Amino acid sequence: MSRPLPLALAQLPPHPAHAPFSGFAAEAENLAARFPQTRMAVFPELHLCGVEGPATEVTQQLQEIAEPLDGPRARQLAELAGDLHLWLLPGTVCERGPQGQLFNTALAFSPEGRLVASYRKVFPWRPSEPYDPGDRFVVFDLPGTGRIGFAICYDAWFPEVARHLAWMGAEVIVNPVMTTTSDRAQECVLARANAIVNQVHVVSVNTAGPAGTGHSMVVDPEGRVRTEAVGNGSTVLTDVIDLDDVTRVRTYGTAGMNRMWDQFTDADAPVDLPLYGGRIDPATWRPAAPPA
Repeated sequence: MSRPLPLALAQLPPHPAHAPFSGFAAEAENLAARFPQTRMAVFPELHLCGVEGPATEVTQQLQEIAEPLDGPRARQLAELAGDLHLWLLPGTVCERGPQGQLFNTALAFSPEGRLVASYRKVFPWRPSEPYDPGDRFVVFDLPGTGRIGFAICYDAWFPEVARHLAWMGAEVIVNPVMTTTSDRAQECVLARANAIVNQVHVVSVNTAGPAGTGHSMVVDPEGRVRTEAVGNGSTVLTDVIDLDDVTRVRTYGTAGMNRMWDQFTDADAPVDLPLYGGRIDPATWRPAAPPA
């Protein structure tokens, strides 16, 4: 049995905030033409919302370009996904919330041209990012293939995010990133660690230079790097991951050894987690089953 997912990761510089949408459309169309077997195209964090300058100016620019999820930008993206007949993950956008909030939001559009998932970054990079935090984790299904979860950039530093996505049944965690700082090396370690401890694929796509530090990568459920960009240059990484690798690793163990999701028995008592005011309950520890 096999559940292949052909991917294309676009490690590219962001588009200026007020650039016409046609520039991104041409970029996505070129990617689809160059890699016609791609089923899912993934772009970096804030790829359509590039801003720069002093913090006060950046915040003002973001406020100016923020749109609700039913705004013209989302409609254009949906139409583009339908025209290209692929799963389009255009990175993240500046979302205007219903009460005027400013969210950093990842989007997923189906090949039928529908917005099927939106995830608001739970852990903005404080104090530098002006976004309001989201309040929930998000997964979505690719019919006939499997379940995908979102984690945006700094979310990867909080293991609770990847753990909850895996518990919700995610077999792939897509991590759009806009890292321009010197800690990309640590993020790459975290991508592998989150894959290992949750037995999931991790797809981390960063912005290219000159501002971004690149080094995008695809990691398998045992923490092996399948493909990666060696630097920060503009490039497109392609890979075909098999979501049945998640089933295999969880069944037989990482390196044929460790099966963390089968740790507890019915006889085990819950483990208190004082940090969260909660607990690990053996009755609810196992992840959700992938979609049929």
